[in-house]
Amino acid sequence: MKAIWEEIKNQIRSELPGNTFSLWIHPITFIDRKDTSIFLGCPNKFSRNWVSENYMRIIEKKLTDTLSEKCSVVLEVRPVKRKTSPPDFIRDSKQLTFPNIPPKGGNGRIKLNAGFTFDRFIVGPCNEFAYSASRALAHGTAWNYQSLLILSNTGLGKSHLSHAVGHAILEKKPDSRVYYITAEDFTNEMVFFLRNNRIDEFKNKYRKMCDVLLLEEIHFLSGKEKTQVELGYTLDALSNSNKNIVFTSSLLPRSIPRISKGLSSRFTSGLVTTIADPDYDTRVRILAKKASDQGIFLSDEISHLLARHLKRDIRQLESVVKCLKAKSELLKTKIDLPMAKDVITSLVSSEWSITSKQIQRLVCKYYKIDSDMLRSKSRKKIYAHPRSIHAYLCRCHTDETLEKIGETINRSHSSVLYATEVITRKMETDKRVRHEVNFLSKKVEEMKN
Repeated sequence: MKAIWEEIKNQIRSELPGNTFSLWIHPITFIDRKDTSIFLGCPNKFSRNWVSENYMRIIEKKLTDTLSEKCSVVLEVRPVKRKTSPPDFIRDSKQLTFPNIPPKGGNGRIKLNAGFTFDRFIVGPCNEFAYSASRALAHGTAWNYQSLLILSNTGLGKSHLSHAVGHAILEKKPDSRVYYITAEDFTNEMVFFLRNNRIDEFKNKYRKMCDVLLLEEIHFLSGKEKTQVELGYTLDALSNSNKNIVFTSSLLPRSIPRISKGLSSRFTSGLVTTIADPDYDTRVRILAKKASDQGIFLSDEISHLLARHLKRDIRQLESVVKCLKAKSELLKTKIDLPMAKDVITSLVSSEWSITSKQIQRLVCKYYKIDSDMLRSKSRKKIYAHPRSIHAYLCRCHTDETLEKIGETINRSHSSVLYATEVITRKMETDKRVRHEVNFLSKKVEEMKN
């Protein structure tokens, strides 16, 4: 049942903004099952109450669809056990620790994600240039750039390529010091060394002991001035030593709020590539690959049906394959067209019938503003805040692309993504914003019925 719960979490991941999923759904653990009652654990009371008020409906629906019986969910408080040892990224090693991946042991080097290699990456028109550039950097062939910036929305493969670069370099030169780290962990590590009067160790680690730096999620650096300054010096040192660097981001550097011009320039000083949403043919091939990985067979009719309806990202495609496997094993029946349609209904259900235009009208009515002002260039709070709320609600309650949502408020896809992250953070600390979002979310739910 634990494995089934993890698969359900993967399904939910594709329907929520990344930060929202990481904060509220990811920490939930499976405890027990008694008849039709499923017991899940939340890390604290606040988390339990928030999940109960905002996400209970989607959790119960996913469980019911997967288990093919009506389920009730009981949330209990199960605090996460604190580690007494320092964070993984503080320990001395040839390579920084990947999240949630156990150490390999023996030589101090951790194990990369085995699934994120070049030969397992499905190449199509949407990602061909990013793939080719990443391979060129990793293999050192016809490469005239020291750095590579990979841009894409979440769930499209930029982390896969970043890890693949690390794999390829270590395979070619096992003694290479390949450092993989997210911008958030880089910031936390710097703060740790500062507080312990060991900042010189931190500087030496990245400036003198690093051969290749894989830095993910640089958009996290927004507003972190001290980290930006230190990273700037580090990048200069690596550049002067002809070291290679791979950056990933969901936002163009110039679109990252409160980022220094100098650092933004460094991010784009090398080659900049993008990964777009997978096209139809690429989705079909991704489904075939994911099905093969799971040891199941999808007929051409089923594959094309799934590819027509599932357009969000690669995670959604992976989730549907795992869901089909789970239903097939639980029900002890083969995967057929009716089963595929049922799974599509659970992933792309009637909740997606809501459009960004409908949410725009709701937001304008609630905040008593004209839709033209929502689309205007004005940054006044009375317009900027409803604009961000609109972006957040669209991401949560529609299956529209970031570009499509952006069109309704005359903004780019990166602005929509940033606005969503802003509201997510505010909901954690601002009771008024939580109330507004909860109220409007309930109104959106009412519109669906």
